[in-house]
Amino acid sequence: MFWLAPEGRRAIYITLGLATFLSLLYPLYSFPLWGLFFMVAYFFRDPERKIPEGEGLVLSPADGRIIEIGETYEDRFLKADVKKVSIFMSLFNVHVNRSPIDGKVVYRDYVKGLKKAAFRSEASDMNERAYLGIEGSIKLLLVQVAGFVARRIVTYPKVGDFIKRGDRIGIIKFGSRVELYLPKEVDLLVRVGDRVKAGETVLGVIVGDEGKDEGEEGKMA
Repeated sequence: MFWLAPEGRRAIYITLGLATFLSLLYPLYSFPLWGLFFMVAYFFRDPERKIPEGEGLVLSPADGRIIEIGETYEDRFLKADVKKVSIFMSLFNVHVNRSPIDGKVVYRDYVKGLKKAAFRSEASDMNERAYLGIEGSIKLLLVQVAGFVARRIVTYPKVGDFIKRGDRIGIIKFGSRVELYLPKEVDLLVRVGDRVKAGETVLGVIVGDEGKDEGEEGKMA
């Protein structure tokens, strides 16, 4: 089913009202506004996703293209050597973000930064961004990074909330980037350049006993 993200309603109603009003007065001049209306509605689309079933799966938190995979030290929440996956969302991607795993939100923070292009590596440390730490069978850090065009980061869950794999957790308006910091026991199944979908694409699998624990936890929930 096709839905629209609630954050886009104001912009959609304004452009629809202006296009309708101009159509009544000057129909020929209303076409650009109708085009803008359909563009805004398309951007804020929020389609339902078929969430994969299985033990130990880590799903993509965003639609877009993987632009970076590597290892680094994460010093804000995990405080450990981790795997990092960066996903760039263009203006044409769905911008609603989803949770990669089942878990409890145990950390949340926001940094008011710059508006550099989201595909640049320095955007991770310089741009406006929101942090979400989730603890389930593993602990991971999800970072919403605003891009050059992005106007606002919205994060839904609060500290203490329990979220399910594939749940909607927020949106970044108009072009952006999402980063995922994962423990090393996650075996990644994607490569740089791959196209992914939030809540559908499996980024990796938790290996060892922790993956089994997640499956058992999901059955009890």
